[in-house]
Amino acid sequence: MEDEVINYELRLYIAGKTAKSVSALSNLKKYCEEHLKGQYSIEVIDLLVKPQLAEGDQIFAIPTLVRKVPEPIRKIIGDLSNEEKVLVGLDIRPR
Repeated sequence: MEDEVINYELRLYIAGKTAKSVSALSNLKKYCEEHLKGQYSIEVIDLLVKPQLAEGDQIFAIPTLVRKVPEPIRKIIGDLSNEEKVLVGLDIRPR
């Protein structure tokens, strides 16, 4: 049976290049490369540049990762340093 390709659309909300924001992005990229290679896209939204975008996904804390696809939408707040928590939060099965 052929493996179904699930594309993950991820959005990371940050506010400037803070240590937490940089850490969250590098952690996210690392997990995606390990577990979702070729099956994901990451959109980084800097709320210092586009603060109006926070409202659409109801962002109250920074950094926040939002999984847009597949539904349901899921959110993880923080620097994403706990890999297990991130994978569970995004509903990604470790390979």
